[in-house]
Amino acid sequence: MMPEISLNVLDVAQNSVRANASLIEILLTVDHARDLITIVIKDNGCGMTKEQLDTVEDPFFTTRTTRKIGLGIPFFKMAAESTGGSFNIESTVNVGTTTTATFVISHIDRMPIGDMNCTIHSLITLNPTLDFVYTYDFDGLAFTLDTRQFREILGDIGFDEPEISQYIMNYLKENSFEVDKGIQI
Repeated sequence: MMPEISLNVLDVAQNSVRANASLIEILLTVDHARDLITIVIKDNGCGMTKEQLDTVEDPFFTTRTTRKIGLGIPFFKMAAESTGGSFNIESTVNVGTTTTATFVISHIDRMPIGDMNCTIHSLITLNPTLDFVYTYDFDGLAFTLDTRQFREILGDIGFDEPEISQYIMNYLKENSFEVDKGIQI
């Protein structure tokens, strides 16, 4: 199992990249009143057939040709359910896939969220032709980073340019801190 939730998000989002998505939306919601962390990863990629969807939670199934097993989804599911949370994946061919995992915040087996800013930054800068929408909601206070808005301002300048990459990381850090006041979950 992965040591932090952000690494699970990275792995599942990479599935979206491999599915030829042009838009990947990631929503992280921390809700102390309900004692839940919810992660939603939605893409507009190639989607999965019913047969693929029925086997995607099996660690001995993968659509990748470079290896025979796929542990990302099974680990994400196990991590969520081991806290008393839940896991759901929905997919439609030629429409996309939505993965939702909930974690009980107070459960002793819940792993830390980890460095979600670094995860989102890596996804954006390592996949500069894709669009990402990341929303971080902490007890009702939220911010959203939408790369489509950045593209409007930047034009042809890539997200992997050093100054732009640093700006994106600073944007994530500053806005996350405004939302959660530095509280580690």
